[in-house]
Amino acid sequence: MLMKTIQIAPADNVAVALCPINAGETVQSGDLSQVVVTEAIPQGHKIALKNIAKEENIIKYGFVIGHATTDIPAGSWVHTHNMATNLSGEIEYSYHPELKQPASEKPECFNGFRRKDGRAAIRNEIWVIPTVGCVNDVAKRMTALNQDLVTGTIDGLYTFDHPFGCSQTGHDHAQTRKLLAALVRHPNAAAVLVLGLGCENLTHEQFVEELGDYDADRVKFLTCQEVEDEFEAGRKLLEECAAYAGQFHREPIPVSELVVGMKCGGSDGLSGITANPAVGRFSDMLVARGGSTVLTEVPEMFGAEGFLMNRCINQEVFEKAVSMINGFKNYFISHNEVVYDNPSPGNRQGGITTLEDKSCGCVQKGGTAPIMDVIGYGDAVVTKGLNMLYGPGNDLVSATAMTAAGAHLILFTTGRGTPFGAPAPTLKLSTNSRLAENKKGWIDFDAGPIVEGESIDDAAKRLLQLVIEVANGKETQTEKRGYRSISIFKDGVVL
Repeated sequence: MLMKTIQIAPADNVAVALCPINAGETVQSGDLSQVVVTEAIPQGHKIALKNIAKEENIIKYGFVIGHATTDIPAGSWVHTHNMATNLSGEIEYSYHPELKQPASEKPECFNGFRRKDGRAAIRNEIWVIPTVGCVNDVAKRMTALNQDLVTGTIDGLYTFDHPFGCSQTGHDHAQTRKLLAALVRHPNAAAVLVLGLGCENLTHEQFVEELGDYDADRVKFLTCQEVEDEFEAGRKLLEECAAYAGQFHREPIPVSELVVGMKCGGSDGLSGITANPAVGRFSDMLVARGGSTVLTEVPEMFGAEGFLMNRCINQEVFEKAVSMINGFKNYFISHNEVVYDNPSPGNRQGGITTLEDKSCGCVQKGGTAPIMDVIGYGDAVVTKGLNMLYGPGNDLVSATAMTAAGAHLILFTTGRGTPFGAPAPTLKLSTNSRLAENKKGWIDFDAGPIVEGESIDDAAKRLLQLVIEVANGKETQTEKRGYRSISIFKDGVVL
């Protein structure tokens, strides 16, 4: 029989509706007595399991997610009209390690590409990277005109437009340069054409310095103002890129060499119950096999830091995590923004009430493995295991940052659906089966069966198999439709 509600942890005084529940229905969750529902409860929303007094804490995931702003009778709908966040200001953190290392597992293999520098890749693509927004349309037309070069083992020719690279100052300028250089280094790009204009702030010389040592056979440069016909010149360079990329063929590579980004967006009340815990269990499974995972969305850690901080592998990593969290809070404060006003209208409609509520569900993606490193925006993953990455919650910005960090693919959980794709293959995981059924063109994996009794372990095993299939070359729904975008983090003025 389909469960109507779930009490996530024994200490919870609210349950989550797993399906729409009508007023007058009787529900029971956990060890608590039956409760008569007093009003209609939408799927994913919270129900009071007992009388909750005004100012009393609301508990979900075994964690305080806010407090009651009025008396809430048992059976009532618990949401924005009768509860609020407990969060305010900065928090003093202390390190009390609680480390749980997953038992080692023999890694399966996928058929990927081995680059000349030894790195693994799951795609063999040619990328055109504009260094300035002024040449976006040139880059798009150039990729369209040269699709005939996609032959043999080459998987595609793509470009990623953006509005930056000029009229930026200081940190923003440096950040754009760093992010674009990181994308050029991405292993899924067998060859790259870096396309500039010639008069932008981000000069060729600056970019080469940022890029560091590179393979001149793999990376080509074209400055449009320096040639008579940029399309003719671009064609010659892309032919060289294609000749280089065509040398690579798939071969067996252990999944221990995979880097997988983990993201959620358009969340609902089931995100922290189905898809996110399944991703977390997958993360533990990949780490046990020697692989690496990346967790970002720093503002969506606020209020749930307790799930993460004590999992840092040592004091040094803990201090980096504290700096990341407080640094992002200061970023909000410097712009006179409320640190804890985060859940979007869509989140609220889906049943998420406070930032604590959202964050507790969000961090489920991190599983239970130790946090091995904390890396900055535009930096690459260099440490095996679970990594945290400095970045915002914004879907496009954070997915781009994970790609730049070296993620071969991205797992994106959603309760409401979204079509976008990052430069790396982006798998969409639905939190509920209704979304998977309604949006077959968006969703790659349905975590909804967890509501009907599938175990988190079994769902994670399904997900691991799908990841291996995608690493082997199976296209995601976003890839089938050509949905690929980047977005660069920006904080300063535009000249």
